[in-house]
Amino acid sequence: MSNIALPKIDQSIIERKKNIFNKLKKLTARENFLSHEAEIKPYETDALAVYKQIPLGVILPESTEEVSNILKFCYQENIKVVPRGAGTGLSGGALPLQDAILISLTKFNKILEIDFANKCVVAQPGVTNLSITHAVQHKGFYYAPDPSSQLACSIGGNVAENSGGVHSLKYGTTTNNILGVEIVLMDGTICRLGGKSLDQEGYDMLGLICGSEGLLGVITEVTVKILKTPQTVKAALIGFPTHEDGGNCVSEIIANGIVPAGMEIMDKALIEATDNFSKAGYPRDVELLLIVELDGTASEVDELINKIAEISKKNNSSTIKISKNEKERLSFWIGRKAAFPACGAMAPDYYCMDGSIPRGKLAEALKEINKLSKKYNLSVANCFHAGDGNLHPLILFDANVPGEFEKAEAFGGEILELCVAVGGCITGEHGVGIEKIRQMIVQFSDEELAQFHAIKDAFDPQSTLNPGKGVPTLKRCQEYRVLQSAKERSLGSINESGAHNHV
Repeated sequence: MSNIALPKIDQSIIERKKNIFNKLKKLTARENFLSHEAEIKPYETDALAVYKQIPLGVILPESTEEVSNILKFCYQENIKVVPRGAGTGLSGGALPLQDAILISLTKFNKILEIDFANKCVVAQPGVTNLSITHAVQHKGFYYAPDPSSQLACSIGGNVAENSGGVHSLKYGTTTNNILGVEIVLMDGTICRLGGKSLDQEGYDMLGLICGSEGLLGVITEVTVKILKTPQTVKAALIGFPTHEDGGNCVSEIIANGIVPAGMEIMDKALIEATDNFSKAGYPRDVELLLIVELDGTASEVDELINKIAEISKKNNSSTIKISKNEKERLSFWIGRKAAFPACGAMAPDYYCMDGSIPRGKLAEALKEINKLSKKYNLSVANCFHAGDGNLHPLILFDANVPGEFEKAEAFGGEILELCVAVGGCITGEHGVGIEKIRQMIVQFSDEELAQFHAIKDAFDPQSTLNPGKGVPTLKRCQEYRVLQSAKERSLGSINESGAHNHV
C-alpha cells in the first residue's frame, strides 16, 4: 500500500449527498452536473494514475459567475472542492476526494482576446497550451512555455503548476510569461490580479497564485504574453562517452554566457527507448545525449552554435550534428518529445519524477540515481532540462507485481531527497500535489511550513479547497518527521555496519 495519507472522509457530507446534489444542480445547467458512477469514473485520477479515488460529484461550470456561486455554496456548507484542468498533471494535484466536489474547467475553452499591440492573449483556463501559439502564429508570434503535454495541457493548469518545458532555460516558466489572472476564492469572491502590462504595483500576488496548485483559488481567466517568432532556429545533437563529460559541457556552455533556447539531456536507456519508439536516428554508442537549441538572428545563431561545437569537442564529445534545416531540427526533438510514450513501451508502468538540482551536479545525480536503481532493482530512464537543472527520471515498474509500486514510490522519494542533499529542490515544474507531500518536510523547516499554512488560511480559512495537496498539515508534518528520523537512524546503523552507503 502507498504511504500517502489523504484527508479523513467527512461522513456527514456523504450522508447529505442527495441534498447537496439537488442544490448544486440549481447552480448550473443540468447536463453540467455529473453524479452517476459511469459519468464520474473518468475523473478518478489525473496523469499520476497510480493514485485513484472517485469524487463525490463532478460539475462543469461555463462562466465565472457559476464558479463563484458553486464555491460560495460549498464554502457555506463546508464542502471540499478540487479544481481540475485537463488532468495532465503528474503530481496528483487534481486527485479527487470521496467527499469533495470536483470542478472541471474544460468548458472554459475560449480565447477571449488577442492583443497584438500589447503582445498578449487573454484566454479561459481550459484553452490548451499549444492552441495559443496556433492562434497567433499567422502574425509571427508564439507562446514560449512548451511542456511535453502542450498539445493537451490547459493554460489554467500551467498556471497552477508553474509549468515549464524544454525552452524554459531562456524564456522562463509560466510565472515569467503570465501578465494577469482572474481567480475565484473559496467564499465566491472574484478577484483580478495583474493585467496587460509587464509590471504591476504592490505585492506580487500574481507570483503567489502561479504555482499554488489550486490551493488558493480557482482560475477562470489568464492573460499571457506572446513573443515574436525568432528569425533563425538551429539545434545541435551532441553525444558523450560519459555522464561527467556531458555535465561538464553543460556547465561550460552556461559559464561562457551562452543562453540556449533549450538544452536537454537523455541517458543511454532513454536514448535507446526513444529511438526505438520514434525512429529519430539518435546515436546508440553514447552514454549521454545533449540537445542544444539556439534562436535569434542568423549571424548570432551561427556564431553561438560554432562556440558550442568547440566547447563540446573540448569536453570529449564523440559525435556532433548540427541541423541543416527546419525538418532536421524537428527530427532532433522528436525522440525527446516522445520520452513518456517510449517508456510506456518499455514497461507496463512508469513513474515520472520531477526535481531540480544545480547544473554542476548533473553527473553526480545520474550516478546516484543509477545506484538507487540497483538498490530497488527497478530500471530508470533519465531526461533532464539540463540548462536549469530540472530532472525527470522515469522509473519503470509493473503495478501488477505485488509491492512494485511501493518500491517505485520509495525510489522516487529517495531521488527527491537526493535533490535536496545536493543543493536542489523537490520540484521543478510538476508541483507537489500528493506525490511529494512527505518530502516537504525534507525541503522546508517547520517555520517555513507554518508560513505556507498562514497564506493558505488567509485565502481558504476552512481549508476546503484542494485539501491534502501541496503542503502537509502541521500534525502530518510531525508524523512525517518522526518517520523520517526513524528512517535516518535505520540507515545510519546500516552505514555503520558497512552494508552499503545511503545517498
